[in-house]
Amino acid sequence: MLWYCRFTWYPGTTSDKVRDRVLQQHAAGTNHPEKIRGWYNLAGGGAGFMLVETEDPREVTSILEPYMDLVSWDVHAVYELPYSPVTEHFKEMAAAAIR
Repeated sequence: MLWYCRFTWYPGTTSDKVRDRVLQQHAAGTNHPEKIRGWYNLAGGGAGFMLVETEDPREVTSILEPYMDLVSWDVHAVYELPYSPVTEHFKEMAAAAIR
C-alpha cells in the first residue's frame, strides 16, 4: 500500500533541526529508505510530502514518529491511476451507459 504523508514544519523548526534529525534517524536505521518511494519539498520550504510504501500502517507511524516534534503529518492511503488505462476504462463505461 502507498501512503501520502504530507508534512508542515511547526513554527520554530529550522532547516538545521530537520537536517540533524534526518541524519540522526538515518544513523539509527529508522528512516527505512527502502520504503520511501519519493520525498518532495514544496517550493518555498517548510512543507512537503513523502510517499511511503508498506502494507502495515504501523510501519508508517514508526517512520514518521521521530519527526513529530518538528513537523505535523497528514497521512492518507493512496493508489495510482495510470492515465491511459483509466481513460480507456472511462470510455468503455461511457459507451456502456449509452446502450
